[in-house]
Amino acid sequence: MSITPAMIKELRERTQAGMSDCKNALVEAEGDMDKAVEVILKKGIVKAASRAGRVASDGEVATVVAADGKRGTIVEVNCQTDFVARGDDFKAFVKSVADVASKLSDGADLSAAKLGDKTVDEVRQALVGKIGENMVVRRWQAIDAVGESGLVHAYVHMGGKLAVLLSAEAPSADAKKNDDFKAFVDNCAMQIAAMGPIVVSKEQVSAGDIAKQKEIFEGQLKEEGKPEAAWPKIIEGKVNKWFTEVTLLGQDAVWEPGAGSVDKLRQALGTKLGGEVKLHGFVRFALGEGIEKKTDDLAAEVAKMTS
Repeated sequence: MSITPAMIKELRERTQAGMSDCKNALVEAEGDMDKAVEVILKKGIVKAASRAGRVASDGEVATVVAADGKRGTIVEVNCQTDFVARGDDFKAFVKSVADVASKLSDGADLSAAKLGDKTVDEVRQALVGKIGENMVVRRWQAIDAVGESGLVHAYVHMGGKLAVLLSAEAPSADAKKNDDFKAFVDNCAMQIAAMGPIVVSKEQVSAGDIAKQKEIFEGQLKEEGKPEAAWPKIIEGKVNKWFTEVTLLGQDAVWEPGAGSVDKLRQALGTKLGGEVKLHGFVRFALGEGIEKKTDDLAAEVAKMTS
């Protein structure tokens, strides 16, 4: 029986074992998923595999910025409880994983990367066995600086619950060292963390996202009973308002209430520094976003016990 990528993916999700281990186990089990799980358990990854079904939604988001500021890397490593997340072993593992990721090329498999004489995933499995709690190296991403006077700035919030990497560019090498420029970039990173824009500017919003938003507004106007002849102008206004919510430059600057938009402050700073201050892009990781946390349904449990 041929072993498909989908089968390897399913076994990996069920056991948290490495990709090669999953493939070998499926080959040995002749494609039988349950037998493949048993093969992995018998191979000695017992604790790691037995805890794979537990949701790992706590943990830490960490960043690494190169010494020259030209590249930044962000990783998210999950565990099940805040107690483990605060432990020295887990924190050391996260730091090591971030360091490894910072040396990888974009799109590389972090779990398969070398951490000492083992892979990241093998080290993870050993730590799961030691601590007795499921852990997942969930995701990573890198961002590069643009231009000679560009840099990547990192901002980490709440001890690793949320982190941001921002690629910015000063108008000159001297301006890059300017305290006002540094403060602006740091404030922008904090704005991204706090307000969650999806892009820097409206030019970066995809046509598909704009079309979808227009459909939403059309549906709202239809429900409100607004005459169709008035829709285009109303929708145009709503889309422009939406841009001020989802773009970093369009948002009001939270660090200086009443001063106007981030873009207004950016332009003012550029005038002061003698050229344009540019914000090229960012990456924002919030710990556990998108992970479904299991909640206990007391009524369902009581019903189950009394049925």
